Amino acid sequence: MPGRTPGQYREMDYEYVPLRLPPNVDRVTAAAQLTIQAEFSGWELARVRLMRDGTRQVVLRRPVRAGTQPNLSY
Repeated sequence: MPGRTPGQYREMDYEYVPLRLPPNVDRVTAAAQLTIQAEFSGWELARVRLMRDGTRQVVLRRPVRAGTQPNLSY
């Protein structure tokens, strides 16, 4: 995009995906799952909320690009 340097995006230049990690998923496993998504699909962590019941509500984002990227695997 003209006039922008790499890594400089407006809010609408990202796509978002919400995830829910159940309470039985420990922190290490959750981190490993999110790392795999970041490594192979270009997602980055936008937000994590730890709920009282132990559920994690995670929002991942990645820059919107002209080419296609692999979908998020569940």
